[in-house]
Order: sequence, then C-alpha cells, then structure tokens
Amino acid sequence: MMAALLLAGMNSLAQQSEKPFIRLVSPLKENNSSRTPRQFISGSTCKSCQLTINGTSVKVYPTGGFAHAVDLQPGNNTVEIMASGAGGRVSKKLLYQYALPSPPDTVKTLDIAQIETFPEGNLIVQPGDKIRFRVKALTGCIVMVNNKEPLYEMPAQPMPGIYQGEYTVNAADSFLNSKIPVSIMDTAGKTIMRYTSSQVSLTREWGPDMLVTKGRLAHLLFGLGDDRLGGAKIGYIDSLIPLQMTGKVGSLYRVKLSKYRTAYIPDDVVEFLPKGNFPPTSLTGNWRVHGDSAYDYVEVALSNRLAYQSIQLLDPSRIVVDIFGATSNTNWITQLENTREIKNVWYEQLEDEVLRITIELKHPQHWGHQLYYKDNTLVIRVKPQPQNLSLNHLTIAVDAGHGGGNTGAGGPTGSSEKMLALAVSLKLQRTLQRQGAKVIMTRTTEKFVDNKERILFYRDSVPDLLVSIHLNSSADPVNVGGTGTFYRYAGFRPLSNHIYRRMLELGLKEYGNTGSFNFMLNSPTEYPNALVEMLFISNPAEEMLILDEKFQQEVADKIVQGIKDFLDGCK
Repeated sequence: MMAALLLAGMNSLAQQSEKPFIRLVSPLKENNSSRTPRQFISGSTCKSCQLTINGTSVKVYPTGGFAHAVDLQPGNNTVEIMASGAGGRVSKKLLYQYALPSPPDTVKTLDIAQIETFPEGNLIVQPGDKIRFRVKALTGCIVMVNNKEPLYEMPAQPMPGIYQGEYTVNAADSFLNSKIPVSIMDTAGKTIMRYTSSQVSLTREWGPDMLVTKGRLAHLLFGLGDDRLGGAKIGYIDSLIPLQMTGKVGSLYRVKLSKYRTAYIPDDVVEFLPKGNFPPTSLTGNWRVHGDSAYDYVEVALSNRLAYQSIQLLDPSRIVVDIFGATSNTNWITQLENTREIKNVWYEQLEDEVLRITIELKHPQHWGHQLYYKDNTLVIRVKPQPQNLSLNHLTIAVDAGHGGGNTGAGGPTGSSEKMLALAVSLKLQRTLQRQGAKVIMTRTTEKFVDNKERILFYRDSVPDLLVSIHLNSSADPVNVGGTGTFYRYAGFRPLSNHIYRRMLELGLKEYGNTGSFNFMLNSPTEYPNALVEMLFISNPAEEMLILDEKFQQEVADKIVQGIKDFLDGCK
C-alpha cells in the first residue's frame, strides 16, 4: 500500500514537472531598454515542452534550458515566448525599447558642459606633474586652465567644441587643495568659469612623504589601469618596506622606486611614516646562497628594507629579482654545495639604485619562490623540484571557486557556478586521493571564503601545486562556449597547458590557455598554479554537460590526467 502511494506521488510530481512554464534568467525584467540591435534570451521550460520565440522554434535541451538571439528594430519591440506541451500552453511577453545612438550634442550657448581630467579623481601631485584636460564647451572660444594654460579645440570629430591640452602643476598654483578652475571666453570677451569635480593637493613641501607597507598582502601596481580583476600587479611585497610617495590618484599612492621607475600602491596597505624619514636606499652587504631539507635560499644583507620585483624566465630557467634603491657593495657571493635547485647566482647594477639578481635553476620547471625580509636581509626562498614526482608523494591544492554570497555565474536553468565548482572540486579531491595524493581544499561545503583568505591559507600551506575550479560565462549564451585555462607566470604555464589539452579531449571547443592572467589565485609565486574555466555555464548545451554527474567526474579525471602529464614532463 505504501509503495503504491509512493509511486502515485512520484507520478503526480512527474506530471506536475511537465506542466509548461517559462523561467527566464535573462532578461529578468519584462520591460527592457537596449542600445544594441541584438539581445539574448535564456532560461528554462519543461523538458518535454516545445518552445517558440516570435514564432521561431527554439531548441529545448534535455535539462529544459534554452537560449536564443533576437534582432531588434529601432523603437518598441514585442517578443513573445510560447511554451507548449501535454499539460497545456503558457506564454510570456517581453518589451524592448531599442534607441539608436543619439547624434553628438553640441554646446549651444557660452558654457562648459563637461570637464575631464587624466588621471581622474582626487589627486596629490608634485610641481612639474602634468594633468591632461578634455573639455566640452561652446565651439570657437578661448578655453583656459587656471587662466594660464590654453586648451586647443580639436578637429570637429566627432563634433566641434572639444578642447584638449596639458597643464603643468606649479608650487605656487592658487587652486592647490581645491578644485581647478577652467574658463571659457567668447569673441565678445564674455567669460564663464567652471571647476573640476575633483580636488588637487600638493605633496608637502618640506620633503618627500614616506609610506610604509603593512600586512601580508601589500602589492605594487604597474599603473592606473583597472578592470574587473583590478589593476595589473607588479607583485606582492613584504611588510615594513618604506616607499617614497610622490602623488596620489584616487585611492592609489604613486611611489618612486628608482630614478626612472614609478609604481602605485593601494592606500589600505600602507601608512605614513613620521616626518624626517629618508627615501629608502642601501648598499648591499654579505650574500649567502645555501639550502636545507626544504628550500634553497639567497640572502642579501641590506641596511634598509627595499621594494623589489621578481619575474620568471625560461630556457634556461631563471628567477630574476630587481631591488629598487640598492647599490652594489658586494665583491663576492658565498655559495654552498647543499643547494638542490639553485645552480648559480650573480648580480648586475642595472642602473642607478636598481640591482638585478639572477638565480639560475637546475631544472627546467619552476616550482615556486618567495621573497621576504628577515630583519633587513632580503631572502629569496626557492622551492626545489620534488624528488619524487608521483602523486602519492605530493600535496595538491584544489580551490573550489566562489561560495556563499559569491554565487559566481548562473546557467539558463538557474544552476550556479558556486555549487557546480564545488561538486567538481569534491570529485577532483576524491580522484586525487585515490591516486595517493594529499589534498588540501579551500572549501568542502557551501560557504563563502574571501580570496585574500585563500591566498594566505595556501601561502602558509605551501602545496606542490594548485588548481582553481571555475565556470565561465558570457553575455552571448548562443555562440560563446568552450573550455579554457589560465596562468599568470611563464614558469607555471606548463601546468595549465597540460590540463587544457586534456580538457579538449572532452569534445569542448577551444577558448584558449591564457597567460598573464591577473586573478588573485594565480598571483602567488610560491607554487605552480592554474585556473580552469571548465566550460560556459551560460551556454545551455554546455550547462547540460556540467549538470551531469558523470561528466563532472570526466572533468575531474581529465584534470588529474593533465596534472600527471605535467609531472611526467618534469621527470
């Protein structure tokens, strides 16, 4: 009797699940405005339903997911979605207002409509710094910055009334610690004054402002560029390193590394030193190159902690470290025979106060290095290649991307990246453990872990290698798909490339093996690491694959095979 009731309940649920429905993940609203003529609609319906969009039949995948592109006409567009099946028929209407780009709107009266500065935002500057201006104003006028520097009207492309030029900051400028005045005067001599939206301040005239790094995640940036991954990093540096501040743009301090080199650093990883501190410089002292049971070391004695940068070179494999503010006073380098990875070390004075250290490695593969200070001695710690490259002698880190409130991308059926990344990561963990590997995990449950916590956890754990598991997404769910791997440093490329080749054996399209990737989990230099974007969850065909537990296991198996290929290539 109980079995019959259970079966009847299951049949009822099955029938209910086949009732037609339309659940959209894009767009989320019924009324939408668009600046482009093509829009994409994706979502899910019942698995046995037939779906049409404006009368065109749309493929429904076995998961119920679908995606379709619609072309809009200028003005109002109605899109009707119809799902029909044995349980009936449902429909949903979407409205799109597609507006063609408006022609450039010129300024009609004596006025300044817009002032842009480059760099933008609140600034701290030095005398001699240049600020670029772009001003939109009435055409045919005289436009001046601070009543001193003229801006020049550009050719009428895309429209007249665009003025550009550079202003050189002077210590006596009256606008300092306030907004910059910009004036416009017409042919009759009538003048109007406007001001920048941001403020400009001058660095203190008593001498350089000195900063000092704090915490474990201080990092230097090449410039002011930015994207969703943040600005391009030079690299992480240790705490308590003094830096000469020469300006500020928004939340980034500009610092002087050497005579010809500047960098930027976020204001939340530094603090000011008291007045009177000197810019950091040092002569080099004793050098020592040696090893122990875990690592090789290059130790360079300095009188002050100095900023640095490291890069990896190949063929032959080398670690190159530039120390900013250092001048050689070294006449010999003591190298002991107990090193297992360091083959040779030498230096050159690259330019005034830039000392370059070159560390030649014994093996082609980089296994990681870390820079830190022991008092004022710079230590370059080099990880030797493991003596046994079998998985049962190695520690593998598996990072399940996203988690908790950080859901990541979503698929047409409502699937989430955080859950699927975790599912594959757990299968990868078990597969590696069956091969005898020790596996450390970012998370084994559905929870949030900040990326900074992840970096510090693995920096302290020091795995032999790390693989971060993610799913990709695109605004185009119809045409864009494929598998991709990502790495940052050239010395770690082989790991990502071997995994990528194995992933392609699953029949997925090529999205590429991407280098110099500025993702936080790719930023450590301490161990080889790779990020795997398994496929595009936004694409209904690929979402269907990753929702299948059998396919998830196949992905895990391919990643393990890629890791083993990487290890075999190191033997």
